[in-house]
Amino acid sequence: MTKSHFPEVADNRSAAYEIDPVFLNRWSPRSFKEDQVPDDVLFSLFEAARWAPSASNEQPWRFIVARTAEDKQRFYPFIAEGNRIWCEKAPVLALILSKTVSGRGTFNRAHAFDAGAAWGYLALQATKLGLITHAMGGFDPEKAKEVLGVPDDYELHAVIAIGYQGEKEALPEQLQEREKPSGRRELSQTVFEGVFEEK
Repeated sequence: MTKSHFPEVADNRSAAYEIDPVFLNRWSPRSFKEDQVPDDVLFSLFEAARWAPSASNEQPWRFIVARTAEDKQRFYPFIAEGNRIWCEKAPVLALILSKTVSGRGTFNRAHAFDAGAAWGYLALQATKLGLITHAMGGFDPEKAKEVLGVPDDYELHAVIAIGYQGEKEALPEQLQEREKPSGRRELSQTVFEGVFEEK
C-alpha cells in the first residue's frame, strides 16, 4: 500500500496497491500564489503532454495559454463566476481543446480520449515539479471559441489553472473546507472481470 509523504494528502488518500506517490500527490487545489512560473518549468509541462499516446499518432490536443494580464483578461469572461473567485490568482491559465477531424478528413472518435491523456501527463509533470493544476469544466465553450478564434472542427474541454499552491486561508471561507485531496471509490466498483457489473 502506498501513502503520500505530504500530510494533507496522507490524511485523505492511500493506495490499495503499490504505485508511484505522484499519483496520490496530484490533486486539484484552488488556492494559488501569484508567483510567476519560469518558462523552462512551464513548458516542461507541455513537453510532457506532447508525449501522450494518441490514436494513429494524430496528437489532436492543443493548448491556448494565457500568462499576461491582457491574455488572462480575455479568458475571464468565459470562465464561470464560481471558478473566477479563485482562479484569477493563478499565474497561468491554459485551455485544452482537440481537433475532431483526423488527418484523413474523417471524424476522430478518439480526439477527447487522447486530449484527456495529454492533460493527465501535464498534471503529473506539474506535480513532480512542485506545481499545482486545477482543470475546470465550468466555462462557456461557445463564448471561448468566439473570443479566441477557435475553428469549428475543434472541441473545447477544460480551462486549466497552473501555478504554485497558496494557503488555504487565502480562499473565501466557503471554499476553505473543500481545499483537501478527494478520495476515490474502491477498485471493485470500477474494474469488472469478463462482463459489466454495476455495483
